[in-house]
Amino acid sequence: MKLYIDPGTGSMLFSLAIGLVSVLWFGARKLYMKVKYLTPGRMVTDSNVLPFVIYSDDKRYWKYLEPICREMDKREIDVVYMTASADDPALSNPYPHIKGEYIGKGNRPYTKLNLLKATLLLTTTPGLEVYQWKRSKDVSCYIHIPHGANAMTFIRMFGTDFYDVLLLSGQYQYDNTRKLEELRHLPKKELVFVGVPYMDDIIARLNGTLHPKNSETTIVLAPSWGNTAIFKRFGGKIIDMLLKTGYHIIVRPHPQSFISETEMIEELKLKFPETEQLEWNTDLDNFDVLNRADILISDFSGTVFEFALAYDKPVICVDVHFDDAQYDSCWLETGNWTINTLPRIAMILTENNQVQLKEMIDQCLTDETYRTQRHQVCDEAWIHRGEGAVRVADYLEKKYTELTGQSLREAGHTHED
Repeated sequence: MKLYIDPGTGSMLFSLAIGLVSVLWFGARKLYMKVKYLTPGRMVTDSNVLPFVIYSDDKRYWKYLEPICREMDKREIDVVYMTASADDPALSNPYPHIKGEYIGKGNRPYTKLNLLKATLLLTTTPGLEVYQWKRSKDVSCYIHIPHGANAMTFIRMFGTDFYDVLLLSGQYQYDNTRKLEELRHLPKKELVFVGVPYMDDIIARLNGTLHPKNSETTIVLAPSWGNTAIFKRFGGKIIDMLLKTGYHIIVRPHPQSFISETEMIEELKLKFPETEQLEWNTDLDNFDVLNRADILISDFSGTVFEFALAYDKPVICVDVHFDDAQYDSCWLETGNWTINTLPRIAMILTENNQVQLKEMIDQCLTDETYRTQRHQVCDEAWIHRGEGAVRVADYLEKKYTELTGQSLREAGHTHED
């Protein structure tokens, strides 16, 4: 006699097993962290310790970190900028006090980082103590700053749990973090409101740059990547629909698509080659292309918040059927802040209304309702506008002195000598 388990029961048992594994894993990790790393006031005193390190796992994050580097350089504070990209702009940066260092790709960076000696380490990379990257016993303080003004829970589960400090841009990030700490019985991290340095940079650049007067409406299609993103859901159909509007179309795939979805991107580029109406864009810096655009079409990409809040321009987002089972947001009754907020700043494109895409574009370009809602979300998600890099640098100096009793500026010069 064969044992039969109906799909509903099977799903319940599977969820129960996953939950049990998570609880056991978390309990062991929590105990490990308390014993080994979270002793208050822990400080590394080795003379070979680097005062301040920034780590980036990809060159595309230079735009998020450059404003901080610029501010540190202005204060004559030395920074070692470690990167996993051999062609990272940080390696040829123009700032005398920012030393770029390529530390290899693949697993090689983790070998370096896991044995690192430093007082402060700042990164946009999540996953400390979750994957290959382990806390070094010779790093005093791990600091995480998110990529933008959207949910910190919109990353893989446990992504920020084992940092000492999170630098935030909005109250919702604070509330979500504290709730996760409560649910997982984690020690409270230090949470510091700083704003969004790279979006401050966008505003500064916009103030010094003329917005091109397009002879025709220009649309940027900038999807995220993965099974719920635009290209996996609509394929080339979305490009075909946009071309039928008669407007100028710029297709800008997510950088990860060229790594994880290479075949799909190549097929789309063959099917839709560049013409006077259509162009493909892969610039590392997206400022010029977003500045040229009148409207953005995307899904749940972080570019949505960048375009809507910093450029203050309209957005259309594809209806997202997002499974957050692997994300921190699945722990929260409030759900995923990013997904929940999209309808407030963007018109939603669905299977039912896609035939009206041109009309939707025209409405977004003229309807002031979404502008008002963009400004409301901006106030929630992006505090201390124009002050981000200064606030980060102020915090870093204060934290270094708190841990060592020394000035960060003097420590860098002493270490160099």
